[in-house]
Amino acid sequence: MSQVPDYIEKGSSGEVVLFLHGVGGSARSWVPQIERFSTKYRAVAWNMPGYGESIPFENMSFPFLADSLLALLDDRDWEKVHLVGHSMGGMVAQEFAVAQQNRLHSLTLSATSPAFGRRDADFQKSFVEKRLAPLTAGITMSDLATELIGKMMSADADASGRRLAHDCMANVPVEVYRAAIECIITFEQRTNLPNIRVPTLAIAGETDTTAAATIMEKMAAKIPGCRYVCLPKVGHLSYLEDPLAFNSVLSDFLLTVSN
Repeated sequence: MSQVPDYIEKGSSGEVVLFLHGVGGSARSWVPQIERFSTKYRAVAWNMPGYGESIPFENMSFPFLADSLLALLDDRDWEKVHLVGHSMGGMVAQEFAVAQQNRLHSLTLSATSPAFGRRDADFQKSFVEKRLAPLTAGITMSDLATELIGKMMSADADASGRRLAHDCMANVPVEVYRAAIECIITFEQRTNLPNIRVPTLAIAGETDTTAAATIMEKMAAKIPGCRYVCLPKVGHLSYLEDPLAFNSVLSDFLLTVSN
């Protein structure tokens, strides 16, 4: 049986809303959502294997991450959850949804995509080298966070959200960041999108250049009954840039699919 990942939670009653972070995140990055949704739901955010105090990983892959997520649900006896995945966390959520739809009340995909770019070995190698080059050159994760968060978030982003995003990314171990980047390029679920049959919400950011709104809109169109929302004036980290807007959209959706 898979080891159980680390997580944070708040709220003792109601259905479980489980948040999955991206490459530069952690469970703590979801604190604005944990606080908001714990009044009605049991709000939970995991630390992906390798992150925070979570379990280690021997070989980071999407099947392994989906199995780790299943281990968490089984360990806590959560028969079904509302799954919310951001960026790489959205990829893990898709992987899980395809394999374990009977464990989901609903699925929310934020700033993610159904596959990594072109299925081209040279392109993938170039992407990995480019993303990891600053670390290879010796800069710290804190320096990398300063550079990347500035590009991912809009100029008008919530100040506390910006600080939280930077702090989370600065504390990702270098070897974990490397493994996550190398994992991302293997993701491919495009042909399985029509097989996702749970209520689904897709949330895009208008100025997101990492997971462009046009890509998310096309992805949403291939998932039966998927609701698509593009939040204005936010980039890749909408849940931290404008948590009020993100939480409002998610809350409205959950009200329509909760028991």
